[in-house]
Amino acid sequence: MSGKPVKRAFKYRFYPTDAQAAELSRTFGCVRKVYNLALAARAQAWARQERVNYNQTSALLTAWKKTEELAFLGEVSSVPLQQSLRHLQVAFANFFGKRAKYPRFKSRKRSRKSAEYTTSGFRLRDGRLTLAKMSEPLDIVWSRPLPEGARPSTVTVSHDAAGRWFVSVLCQDPAVERLPAADAAVGIDVGLNHLLTLSTGEKIANPRHERRDRARLALAQRRLAKKVRGDGANRAKARRKVAKIYARIADRRRDHLHKLTTRLVRENQTLVIEDLTVRNMVRNRSLARAISDAAWAEFRSMLEYKAVWYGREVIAVDRFFPSSRLCSHCGTLAGRMPLSVRQWTCESCGTTHDRDVNAAENLLAAGLAVTVCGAGVRPQRRTPGGQSATKQKALRREP
Repeated sequence: MSGKPVKRAFKYRFYPTDAQAAELSRTFGCVRKVYNLALAARAQAWARQERVNYNQTSALLTAWKKTEELAFLGEVSSVPLQQSLRHLQVAFANFFGKRAKYPRFKSRKRSRKSAEYTTSGFRLRDGRLTLAKMSEPLDIVWSRPLPEGARPSTVTVSHDAAGRWFVSVLCQDPAVERLPAADAAVGIDVGLNHLLTLSTGEKIANPRHERRDRARLALAQRRLAKKVRGDGANRAKARRKVAKIYARIADRRRDHLHKLTTRLVRENQTLVIEDLTVRNMVRNRSLARAISDAAWAEFRSMLEYKAVWYGREVIAVDRFFPSSRLCSHCGTLAGRMPLSVRQWTCESCGTTHDRDVNAAENLLAAGLAVTVCGAGVRPQRRTPGGQSATKQKALRREP
């Protein structure tokens, strides 16, 4: 089934020459400098109860290039600098729309090193990508082909903490087609003992990627801690070793989640998950490391955008829905249930439940109720006798 063309980014690793690396490093620094200058200008204007938009910051950029102090901004391509101003405009739009916090200044050490080029800042011909201000094309490892006849709209170059260089090419991908409608629906309960538990009864193991490399990571961090603080070569080398271990963990985790979410989206028409606030949950010191390693937020993000690609539906059930304590057989709501309880028996119908499977089944039922009739996802509280609280109140009022 054909659908609306999907904008998709294809990420590749490349190996720059010394001259290209120096040019890109200068570009990264100028992008960060322009972003911070524009943010400061907008903050000062806001203190005077004035608003500065993208066009005004673009005019300021032209003026900055003419000063002796900031003349170096004219030595790099102007396209990434203009894009940084557009990114700042988007950041303020998200702030005023209450979708994000107030934009922050970019740090030289902690900020992501990247530069975005639009069509006027690069040339892609016969598999050779050349950026503005460069005479030679980038040495890219084309691990997979771009879509046939693709016309990239933007190219983003980045350099991570592990010393790796990447180029991300954004273009329309006609190969992504909506899948035929399926009858299957599944409830998904996330966890730590098992990464996912499905309403079908299937349990998917938690790979615990960070735990597998924890010893190597701890050793590399101890060696880094012994280095003298500063910009020394030995400390930089030790820092890069730590970053490589983190990158290895993140790559394996992302690869596993991609395979898992693609499989779930292909097999099911409707996918029901719980609307968890992971940002608040990681404040628990006992579980923060395990929750971060499970990457529940990244799992949900992948599931949602792939569902849009392939014509599927993802339903998020309210986080206060008592999916674990509600009997999926008769609807009785049990009392308090600590996390140590993995199995429990319903007092009303005598059904023995696996905690996670029961939660997944309840999530699926609640999600389907929302889909079919728009019902809420928080059922009336039931007593062990099986009657809802509302019905019991009505009976008490009868003469």
